[in-house]
Amino acid sequence: MRRMVIVGYAESALLDIACPHDVLDAANHHGATPPYDIRVVSLDGRPIRCQAGIQLAAQGRLDQLRGPVDTLIIAGGFGHERAAADVNLIRHVRRVAARARRVASVCTGASVLAAAGLLTGRTATTHWRWAGKLATDYPAVTVDPAPLFVQDGNVHTAAGVTSGLDLTLSFVEADHGPTMAREVARSLVTYLQRPGNQAQVSMFLAAPPPGHRQVADLVAQITGHPDGDLSTGALAARAGLSTRQLTRLFQQHLGTPPGRFVRRARTEAASQLLATTDLPLTAVARRCGFSSAETLRQAFVELCGTPPSAYRRVHRRAA
Repeated sequence: MRRMVIVGYAESALLDIACPHDVLDAANHHGATPPYDIRVVSLDGRPIRCQAGIQLAAQGRLDQLRGPVDTLIIAGGFGHERAAADVNLIRHVRRVAARARRVASVCTGASVLAAAGLLTGRTATTHWRWAGKLATDYPAVTVDPAPLFVQDGNVHTAAGVTSGLDLTLSFVEADHGPTMAREVARSLVTYLQRPGNQAQVSMFLAAPPPGHRQVADLVAQITGHPDGDLSTGALAARAGLSTRQLTRLFQQHLGTPPGRFVRRARTEAASQLLATTDLPLTAVARRCGFSSAETLRQAFVELCGTPPSAYRRVHRRAA
């Protein structure tokens, strides 16, 4: 059996535990061979009180876990900073990870992996809201806030909450093939197995406006008028800044340069039109500020991991 260990702690997010657990359990029901032996553990075997107040009974103790492990998964949640500061937890995460074939985190569980030194020199992701803090706290980690999940060697990190489902589906596909992964996705009524390089949903547009007044004004201009002149020079002139100052402020408050932010905002605007209208791609491109349908296609593949025509088919069918 493949020994799969999911680590929880006080104020873990329930979905960060449940999503990986239920994907693996569904794979077992679909005949995964060898099957998954799934265990939810806490450091000392005590129940895990999740951040929503639900209490989970641990099925084992991390500090007494011995022998090889196929996959070690660290949950995220509001308690991740305390967990990352728990020297005993970190010591045992490091010990078990050394004998695991795969190591993974969901959401802010990346902080625990980083504290254990398992992300040093690697690229990782986490929930977009916490990406900046992870990068600041652990400068030896290259934090990419955009993808749903990232693999660097045998270490996998997922963006947040339900992206743990996508990450675990990728494990099922790697272990048992794409047919089983699709069957598991269907049984869980998730109509699309999102690729890891697809952007976290509305990573920028769902975020609260940045605290800096000039940046907030520019974000409103970009998201409200994607077809306008949004070149770095034009945005800098609107804010009364030099292009160098503008780039510095975007990096500081949004974690990305202006040009990249604009490209992503335009692509998100295009995704809404693709899902809700029958406009041809050339018209979608024009309304969202792209110079051509081909430019839109390139940006869409980069952000969403799929061409706009395929995205439209899936999302219109789902609607």
